[in-house]
Amino acid sequence: MENFAAYLNDHLAGAVGALEHLDHLVKTCQDRELEAFFRSLRLEIEVDQATLKKLIGDLGEKESAVRQAGAWITEKFSRVQLGPPGEMGLFLSLETLVLGITGKEKLWSALAAAAERMPQLRGLDYPHLQARARAQAAQVEGKRLELARVVLGAQGKG
Repeated sequence: MENFAAYLNDHLAGAVGALEHLDHLVKTCQDRELEAFFRSLRLEIEVDQATLKKLIGDLGEKESAVRQAGAWITEKFSRVQLGPPGEMGLFLSLETLVLGITGKEKLWSALAAAAERMPQLRGLDYPHLQARARAQAAQVEGKRLELARVVLGAQGKG
């Protein structure tokens, strides 16, 4: 069960990093429509995080403060790697978010499969969680591709 708890805590740490990153995007975003999008996405991810925290507790496992702190630190360092605020930094931020959300959808899929043999996992509505993650990923991907036309399209003009 130790590896399983580590797996769940890795995903919980991912949620911590995503929420921190979304907080940063909300604070630095100049576009009000995009800011509202980030706020809405943040609320949904917060709900997913609470679901995962509850599951960890229901399984009698503990949340890993070390993993969560690591995610917080990693998010801070990723800002440097993503570069200064601007279209390219935003593009890379959206790409990071869509990858994380896709990972969350895979978590729910794996737990749904494991629930067939592990009754303590059967209390969640996995189809709903998976669908919400897919919808989140599609929305972020739409914003990312919209920005790709501007950011990457400009690279071909030089």
